[in-house]
Amino acid sequence: MVKGATSFVLLSMLSISQAFVARAAPRPAAMNTSRRMIASLMDLMGGGEKPLISPEKALPGRDQKMANIDGLRHFVLGNKIEEVPAGFQEAVFANGCFWGSEKGIWRLPKGIHSTAVGYCAGFTKNPTYEEACSGLTGHTEGVRVVYDPSQVSFVDILRWFWEAHDPCSGMGQGNDRGSQYRSGFYYFNEEQEQLIKASKEAYEARLGGKKAITTEIASASDYDQYGGLWYFGEAYHQQYLAKPGSRPYCSAQPQGVSVPEYDEWCPFPEGSELREKHRPTLPASFWNKNAPQRGCSVVNAPNEPIKEDSY
Repeated sequence: MVKGATSFVLLSMLSISQAFVARAAPRPAAMNTSRRMIASLMDLMGGGEKPLISPEKALPGRDQKMANIDGLRHFVLGNKIEEVPAGFQEAVFANGCFWGSEKGIWRLPKGIHSTAVGYCAGFTKNPTYEEACSGLTGHTEGVRVVYDPSQVSFVDILRWFWEAHDPCSGMGQGNDRGSQYRSGFYYFNEEQEQLIKASKEAYEARLGGKKAITTEIASASDYDQYGGLWYFGEAYHQQYLAKPGSRPYCSAQPQGVSVPEYDEWCPFPEGSELREKHRPTLPASFWNKNAPQRGCSVVNAPNEPIKEDSY
């Protein structure tokens, strides 16, 4: 349970945010106002950026799953967002406001079965959007990708992740500040772990080494004690930017810098099966035309997946 005067004020702020944000339907302007209001008030109280809340101080949560997710189909791709077909794999990452983070991945030209937005790497069971935005759950806004590794490499998803935001920005991304917007990538096996860590070192060097990458890298199993790594967000948040009436919102800060070529940083020995297994499937021509650019290129792009014959 959260204790003390500071916690009381923070919980009061959470109640205020709930007055701005209806759970039953999206109100983009209100949600953006709410998230910024909470971050600003927390900064005023603490004099700067807040650290990640400790598990013992996090909100308790609930056993009930998020409503209206069972059977929900992806608004663009049409597949059920919960299912993982045989032979498919998962990737979970966080790189700022999840609306744009999700859109960039569902637009990859092949191999993406579904994407979903939600709350990851926190300590509260089944959090709501308002709770996650308060910083009192420890979660960061994240994206879950279900993909076919025979069609799209984990390395391609990983490259998009790095290039679509500023991984050196600490607790936040652009105007969105707080632990709920921190950068993170969470691995489900040792191969993913090695690829994430090796690419991080390579990208940090490519960025010039002036700032350290602050991306959180952790095992999905680390969060089993808190109910799991991943919780789905509300149905109205899913593929939000593709829905009629959505308001494009962009806080991500792509650096306009490419991840080095795979063979320059691959952690697996030259000529090994693992090196070939994870070799990128998207060609240079794809990245030359479609890589994230500085500004809001991802949010403002068409909603449909990129066609293979377009690059």
